[in-house]
Amino acid sequence: MPVALYPGSFDPIHNGHIDIAERAARLFDWIVVAVYDSPSSKRLLFTTEQRVDLARQALQHLPTVQVIPYRGLTVDIAHQVGASALVRGLRATSDYEYEAQLALTNRALAPDIDTVMLITSLQYAYLSASILKEVAALGGDISHWAPPLVVQALLNLHRP
Repeated sequence: MPVALYPGSFDPIHNGHIDIAERAARLFDWIVVAVYDSPSSKRLLFTTEQRVDLARQALQHLPTVQVIPYRGLTVDIAHQVGASALVRGLRATSDYEYEAQLALTNRALAPDIDTVMLITSLQYAYLSASILKEVAALGGDISHWAPPLVVQALLNLHRP
């Protein structure tokens, strides 16, 4: 039963993330979406608990997807959940360079775990959580970029 780990900060989860999870769910028997607790390179808008809750609700239509929080090395949580692969989404060439470096590092740390990179669907090629948060903060329409519960959570943060 092949298990894959789909790690990320998911701050917040958006339709591009959901698309990758849905497609990964067709490739693997079980997907564990792992919400990273505290990435050092990012200023997070939502708490870990909020990000996990939003992801769980956004992915509840996928019966073979589980959402968990984690901290520490991604390969360690992958081993803990029995994953043989890491799933990553790619939007652009710039993503590839970063993701290739990450994949090679993870491979050096855990040679038994492969990385599967899925190219984003065209309608989400420009979408990132950073763009979603910025447009929401400026009052733009984000309804076509995220599930209603995420849109509402962002609106609640930006109400005066």
